[in-house]
Amino acid sequence: MAPPFRAEHMGSLLRPQRLLDVRETIREKGVSAEEAGLPEVEKAAVADVVKLQRDLGLKAVTSGEYNRTRFWGLMWDEFDGTLRLQDAEASMFRLYHPDVVSLIEKDRKVMPGDSVIAGSKLQHNPEKSQSNLHELRLVQAATPKEEWKNIKLTVITPAWFHMRYKQGRAYTPEAYANDAEYFKDVAKVYQDELAQLYEAGLRNVQFDDPGLAYFCSDKFRDGWAEDKDNIGTVDDLLDAYIALYNDSISKLPADFHTGVHLCRGNFIGGRHFAEGAYDIIAQKLFTELKVNTFYLEYDTARAGGFEPLKFLPKDKYVVIGAISTKLRDLEDKEEVKQRIYKAADSIAEGSGQTREEALKRVAISPQCGFSTHESGYPLTEEDEKKKLALVRQIADEIWGEP
Repeated sequence: MAPPFRAEHMGSLLRPQRLLDVRETIREKGVSAEEAGLPEVEKAAVADVVKLQRDLGLKAVTSGEYNRTRFWGLMWDEFDGTLRLQDAEASMFRLYHPDVVSLIEKDRKVMPGDSVIAGSKLQHNPEKSQSNLHELRLVQAATPKEEWKNIKLTVITPAWFHMRYKQGRAYTPEAYANDAEYFKDVAKVYQDELAQLYEAGLRNVQFDDPGLAYFCSDKFRDGWAEDKDNIGTVDDLLDAYIALYNDSISKLPADFHTGVHLCRGNFIGGRHFAEGAYDIIAQKLFTELKVNTFYLEYDTARAGGFEPLKFLPKDKYVVIGAISTKLRDLEDKEEVKQRIYKAADSIAEGSGQTREEALKRVAISPQCGFSTHESGYPLTEEDEKKKLALVRQIADEIWGEP
């Protein structure tokens, strides 16, 4: 089989304490990664987590995102032209964007931490763009070469450092005159990054994109409509992001699997940021976005029902995120299996297929990563193993294949 596999997970896994301790030493004592022993600890931790996934029967192995402190990693910091802002002014942001609503410090009127914009023209610099390569090579080192094609790397959406900002504030006036110019260069740096990863052996990429799910949120849509600075409608923005994706992946070889993961936030403590069913975007998203696979959050009623899956084209796959990474309780296996069958029935209805035919385009996973930031999540490592084992067991009982 090629990706997607029947049993998947969304990339991040709980970090071992040894890795967290070393990173804290680097932050607190100001020592270098080498002095703290990070390279050795990181290599061993990734090897261990690859073995965990393989032992559980998972094919699309990841690094667990152990090289990252946050799920979007360092890729954007490595592009030439980016400008990092510390505690950026609140006036730069769309104050109705779900992430901004949850994180903005209203008393100080700032967005805490780092924010990235384009300070000059964006360009891909192979010498600087090393973090994804480093992550991939660590996983390859722990994986038999014949299975390298199955390795999955998660990459942040190309719209990540655009959607949160007010109209025209994702870049300086000196860098770009408008969104169209900006999107053209973003697509180019993504094309170059993906080409570099393909050359290194990557054949399976998952774009992580909470923003696409925010288009399902009435609060975000209402906020957009009330914001007089915006140019166009909120659906014009969705069109622009779909075009940005399609441009970003337009030069990939046919054997490079692409997917996009939609979720409504999985912050420290398991906090979500948005609600809203897929209905309002499903037809446009499924038919116009040219990825192979949609990884969809479906663990709670926040995501709505399976009816929108009737719009899934016959050449696309869907991975149903039916297992929660926010709650420690283990799901009822038979209940989850029935939900998978309901999802297949909706696909079958839309495509004129039988349930059995539709199931060939369905897989199962947890709804999100287990640790989208490096620490602060409610599950234990034992909980994580049980959840992943349940995913594998359900996949075996429904499909009987990897």
